[in-house]
Amino acid sequence: MIKIRFRDRTEAGRLLAEQLKAYANRSEVLVLALPRGGVPVGFQVSHTLNAPLDICLVRKLGAPGHKELAMGAIAPGGVMVLNEDVVRELRISKETIEQVVAEEQQELQRRNRAYRGYLPAPDIEHRTVILVDDGIATGSTVRAAIATLRQQQPQFVVVAVPVAPLCTWKQLKAEADDLVCLKALEPFRAISLWYDDFSQTTDDEVRSLLAKQSLAISH
Repeated sequence: MIKIRFRDRTEAGRLLAEQLKAYANRSEVLVLALPRGGVPVGFQVSHTLNAPLDICLVRKLGAPGHKELAMGAIAPGGVMVLNEDVVRELRISKETIEQVVAEEQQELQRRNRAYRGYLPAPDIEHRTVILVDDGIATGSTVRAAIATLRQQQPQFVVVAVPVAPLCTWKQLKAEADDLVCLKALEPFRAISLWYDDFSQTTDDEVRSLLAKQSLAISH
């Protein structure tokens, strides 16, 4: 039975992992979490499935004056997904979008250095990738993540999240090979409403969880 609210990202990850056990102990499976909030969820999934854990770097493009509202997202490889409805409704100019993109590209580079150092991103060609986040709102970020993954030719892409709006979740069916969501529902409003503790995940926590799972897999 799925709870109405999750205590925190750790509990959400454990519950999500239970629904992904078909992917356990398979050598081709790789769990990629969206930092920062997706990493505690992804850690629990990777631990349960006995699969490696890494990050999928994507940045939300926050709408001017409404930073939590995604007008789109960017990912490595020149990937950009725009939420045309938000751009049109808020009358966001091309110049404003370009400015926000430039700022978020710098943050992408910073996070890559902060989380990976000089280590390369994992090779995902012909692998089964489970893309994990702590929830989906507009869907822009996960669409950008899927797009950048597809450039690297994985065999299979699974999107797995604890919670998402029903309408957004239905739209993702055309983009992922498998979808696992504990709660896809309307009305949705915001991811944070479905957690008792939705405090921000820090860079140090991300590094610690990645190192911990890497050590567990190597042994």
